Amino acid sequence: MEKMNKASEKVKILVGMEADEEEQAAALGDSNSFAFMDEFNRNCTLSTTQRFYGFAICFVAGLTCTLLSMLVFLRPIKFAITFTLGNLLSVGSTAFLIGPKRQVTMMLDPVRIYATAIYLASMIIALFCALYVHNKLLTLIAIILEFGALVWYSLSYIPFARSMVSKIMLSCFDTDF
Repeated sequence: MEKMNKASEKVKILVGMEADEEEQAAALGDSNSFAFMDEFNRNCTLSTTQRFYGFAICFVAGLTCTLLSMLVFLRPIKFAITFTLGNLLSVGSTAFLIGPKRQVTMMLDPVRIYATAIYLASMIIALFCALYVHNKLLTLIAIILEFGALVWYSLSYIPFARSMVSKIMLSCFDTDF
């Protein structure tokens, strides 16, 4: 039993918690009614080094999946699965840097709520077409939609980038016959 207690203490130290913090968190949870994200964010206390490690591991894994998806580009179903997994890991990696609550808050910000919704929906559609429908044409269309949504979602974090891209696209495709 003593070994289990020592192991538990080491795990708590590894994730940045101290033994007293856990008891205080349990006491606070009983006295107050916290939202799910508040409780989740409170339990995600990582040191700066641990956050960078988590970010790096998730980001490299996401980038690796995305790059490996290029190897199976001619097989849309396998491509959709690896590309979408890479996107999920890459987006999730930023939660290590800024925290999951702030990540969700930023994703649901009024400026990018539609971009987030389209991006998440396109990931679901791509996986649905790849795993359930098994139609290569629909999967390819869903992948193209997902890639466009990824670009638009990413541009929402750069000030004035979406308006600049919109103006460029309008000027490129504005033709008078």
